[in-house]
Amino acid sequence: MSDEGTLDSAVKRLASALDALDAAVERHRESDQRQHGLAQQVQALAADRSRLAAALDGEAARGQSLEATHRDIAQRIDTAMDTIRAVIEANDR
Repeated sequence: MSDEGTLDSAVKRLASALDALDAAVERHRESDQRQHGLAQQVQALAADRSRLAAALDGEAARGQSLEATHRDIAQRIDTAMDTIRAVIEANDR
């Protein structure tokens, strides 16, 4: 009986070890899936960041262009005002 008890005990330990192995494999698989999901999210965030950086660069360039245009227009208005003042002063004499 003792051999049979030892065999039963060994079978129970083996079954328990196999259950533990199955559980460990399942945890590992779930962890891999989470890591894969996180990697995909990181890639999506990197793509969004690149797209936003390009858009920001474009808007910054547009802003600089608008500033240059504003300065040019302001200078033209100043010149026109000076010309108008000169004409008015010439007519007042």
